Amino acid sequence: MLQIRIHGRGGQGVVTAAEMLSIAAFEQGRHAQAFPSFGSERTGAPVVAFCRIDDREIRLREPILAPDVLIVQDPTLLHQVDVFQGLQPDGFVLINTKRTYQELGLADISGKFRQERLTTVPATEIAMKHIGRPLPNAVLLGGFAALSGLITLDAVAHAIRDKFSGKVADGNVAAATEAYQYIRRQMEELSHA
Repeated sequence: MLQIRIHGRGGQGVVTAAEMLSIAAFEQGRHAQAFPSFGSERTGAPVVAFCRIDDREIRLREPILAPDVLIVQDPTLLHQVDVFQGLQPDGFVLINTKRTYQELGLADISGKFRQERLTTVPATEIAMKHIGRPLPNAVLLGGFAALSGLITLDAVAHAIRDKFSGKVADGNVAAATEAYQYIRRQMEELSHA
């Protein structure tokens, strides 16, 4: 079972990201569940959402304490909340920023986990370019598809179109595609280094 924890702030589409990720998994014939964990529900407050994906029916309902994947929609949370708590040793981490792990003050984290599974993407910038709003959720799903290979970009696009329509869907699909290509280029550069 793949367990994903998404960290962000209220208003950034954290819960919607988990829902779209589960739709993408369903699109690929897998079982999935998505659910939020709210403390304070006001805009800007830290929010966590969860998604589980498996080839069999999922009966678990509790929060994810030992994620295989971390998606961090707001890098200001990195030193406010222990987002890395419980991350599996071979886990994937995707952070919404242009900065490197060293620039983020996360050199110790990058030393503990597999380098090829830790990356960043400027999701908010990409979202502003394509949808005109600082909503990084769909962008990060495109990046996650490239980083992990666990879902396809087509499945992400399907999930976006399932959730949104018209220009909003088109912009989010374009943003997710750009993030996918951005991460693929990073991975190619890493493999040639």
